[in-house]
Amino acid sequence: MKPINEILADNLKKLREQRKLSLDKVAEMTGISKTMLGQIERGESSPSITTVWKIANGLKVSFTSLIQEPHSDTVVVSREEVQALIEDNGKVRIYPYFPFEDGRRFEMYTLEMEHNGYISAESHIQGTEEFITVFEGEVTICIDNEEYWLNEGKSIRFKADKPHSYRNTGESMNRLSMVIHYSN
Repeated sequence: MKPINEILADNLKKLREQRKLSLDKVAEMTGISKTMLGQIERGESSPSITTVWKIANGLKVSFTSLIQEPHSDTVVVSREEVQALIEDNGKVRIYPYFPFEDGRRFEMYTLEMEHNGYISAESHIQGTEEFITVFEGEVTICIDNEEYWLNEGKSIRFKADKPHSYRNTGESMNRLSMVIHYSN
């Protein structure tokens, strides 16, 4: 499996070239410097999840369309094949199992968070919704400054075009399923 920074480099460059965008224009659209974008395209940088979200939002594409290699029509995915995205000093692991693809307006993740693990997300593209199901442990989700506490067996759907964050407020690791649905 190709390292994620190489996949991101290839996908960003391909997307930019398909749209005939200069690095200057992508920098303007995303708020990421031209220098950083160039480093990402050359595979010289491993940007944070926040940076990748800024690029995705600025280009109006899904997060996983930037970090996943294209798949065939039928795909069986095992956890060992999925490169985890690591945040909060290893306390948060995000597994992008099924990325956004043309004709399909959603992507699916599994999240694992250690005790006190935390991750925040910027507002997604207008009309985006998230669907979260807690399979193990508990989580507090803050959406536009309002908190929701969920434990095992509970689910939540919310408009993800507002700032939101997740914190493991339980005593043990939690496991969540996340589906992100894009309206356009």
